[in-house]
Amino acid sequence: MKWMHLAGFLLGFAACNPSGPKSNESETTSMNPKTFSYLALGDSYTIGEGVPEEDRYPNQLVFRLNRETDAQWKEAEIIAKTGWTVDELDEGINQAAPTGEPYDLVTLLIGVNNQYRGRSVDEYRVDFEQMLRRAIRFAGNLPDHVVVLSIPDWAVTPFASKRGTDQNKVKQEIDAYNDTKKAICNKFGVKFIDITEDYREIGNLPEMLAPDDLHPSGKVYERWTEKLFEHVKNKY
Repeated sequence: MKWMHLAGFLLGFAACNPSGPKSNESETTSMNPKTFSYLALGDSYTIGEGVPEEDRYPNQLVFRLNRETDAQWKEAEIIAKTGWTVDELDEGINQAAPTGEPYDLVTLLIGVNNQYRGRSVDEYRVDFEQMLRRAIRFAGNLPDHVVVLSIPDWAVTPFASKRGTDQNKVKQEIDAYNDTKKAICNKFGVKFIDITEDYREIGNLPEMLAPDDLHPSGKVYERWTEKLFEHVKNKY
């Protein structure tokens, strides 16, 4: 009889605790979901020259991902500065010494200042490939966690018109730069997003300009964010 009472007690205890320790593990996991990390590398277009911080496309992207997907993202880590060329971005990364590696997402938009300063496409090809390799390493050597954006054509802006810029010459050079970076992205299996053609249509409109009549407004960055969001939203 004592054994029967003991067996009944054990069965009753098990019924009250059907999942045992696993239940606590599940609760811990659900209470502490993974938070994804994002590193944005670039120049004035990435740092958002002339616009509020919330209008920068990396910040807009994180806001949308947190609002419209189940994944939770940390605040974007941005290493970018107005005027940077590829080699200057490389040095800027060294100085910033980012510690979040591996990042779940890395974006890269760089090259307009190489073109603006009259540097050759051949030089850019070497520098950009080295930078892309570095971006891939930041993403844990996962090329599909890296996204490259094309270089916008600054010659369509009022700033360029006031300077008497040869728009056709800049267009040809920007196209050559973008063709080069797209080919390198294809070589490494990295997503390349074209923002140039759309920018040529809207980049001179008053509402699409920052106060300096050169850099994009938050409305332009919103369009870039949309392209990034559509690519990223179902990957995490």
